[in-house]
Amino acid sequence: MFKLLKDAFKVKDIRSRIFFTVLILFVFRLGTHITVPGVDASRLREIADLPFLNMLNLVSGGAMQQFSIFSMGVSPYITASIVIQLLQMDIVPRFVEWSKQGEVGRKKLNQATRYLTLVLAFVQSMTLTAGFNYYTQLGFVNNPNISTFVVIGLILTAGTMLVTWLGEQITERGIGNGVSMIIFAGIISRLPASIKELVEDYFINVDPSDIWMNALFMVLLVVAVLVIITFVTYVQQAERKIPIQYTKRVAGAPTSSYLPLKVNAAGVIPVIFASSFITTPNAIIQALGSSYKGETWYEVVQTIFSYNTVPGAIIYTVLIVAFTFFYAFVQVNPEKLAENLQKQGSYIPSVRPGKGTEEYVSRLLMRLSTVGSVFLGLVALLPIIAQMVWNLPQSIGLGGTSLLIVIGVALDTAKQLEGLMLKRKYTGFIN
Repeated sequence: MFKLLKDAFKVKDIRSRIFFTVLILFVFRLGTHITVPGVDASRLREIADLPFLNMLNLVSGGAMQQFSIFSMGVSPYITASIVIQLLQMDIVPRFVEWSKQGEVGRKKLNQATRYLTLVLAFVQSMTLTAGFNYYTQLGFVNNPNISTFVVIGLILTAGTMLVTWLGEQITERGIGNGVSMIIFAGIISRLPASIKELVEDYFINVDPSDIWMNALFMVLLVVAVLVIITFVTYVQQAERKIPIQYTKRVAGAPTSSYLPLKVNAAGVIPVIFASSFITTPNAIIQALGSSYKGETWYEVVQTIFSYNTVPGAIIYTVLIVAFTFFYAFVQVNPEKLAENLQKQGSYIPSVRPGKGTEEYVSRLLMRLSTVGSVFLGLVALLPIIAQMVWNLPQSIGLGGTSLLIVIGVALDTAKQLEGLMLKRKYTGFIN
């Protein structure tokens, strides 16, 4: 990894991309400390233990804790992306048509995603502000009225659109996937505070007779984290190689190759999707607290969408599993894959071209996604169980989610750097 970075910095174009990415991430982190005017962000400390606030902090990179202009982060954009992708599955004919139009269609779908992001960001920001104001006993917003809530909603919506634009700039002109990099930077920036919280809970604010027991627990916790990191890295890089044969042989070209399919073809996107998806109902629930708190249906819904309860943890895990299957088939479209292989004059041995290849790849992708979904679900669920059983800090509950995102983004970024370096070598050879 360090050798890769060292070699990357020697290439001017790649070095410029890295510096550009760092600059954009610096702007994002700067914006997370600019509090929205008209609110008392310090009152959020009173409700710091609310599960949905920790989830929002994860997606927004800690910006929600400061209630900054970037508090919503990329959460509305991710939710909008999920909705638009679902609508492409033979639900809205126009979207289905656009999905088949290549680059032109992709631009139209991106534009539709941005419009939906605007709506979701405004609605979610209004409901969150109202919910926070209620939970802090009407002390969060300085002058609570309709016009104030609208202004705050507009500011947060503008912040979301700016963060989304910053992410797109990283994708186009920087290194890595922009949305994932922004969440990655937010998680890394919160790491020192999380370590400090653990040290205070287990070494400073404890009885001296318990220090050695706590030290042993911390050592076991570090070992567990290292084991999980190794396991996640191994599974994220695991792949199934499908042999490919070519009917047309070109001079100097190989007669056979292989098609790599990852065990976890969806990457960390399902985790980000599930985290973002579960915060939207939570935002609406908190806003309704002033009117319906205490009623049976309200308490049931609040329990379902809280990741630190048994039903909530199950729902969160199920969402991760479902999005793993969904996004795996988005990333690897069996129909298009079979069509491309046929156009290239290649085939999978013992498998009929066309429909046969499509069915074979679909079955294989289902089996791989089953392993990948169980893997993602377990890694995300185990820290939540540990937090419930041993009464650990709330941030530990989302430790598995954070690890999955950090490791996944780091591996994807490293592969992109390797690809740019390899492309550079081939270009130099041709020249």
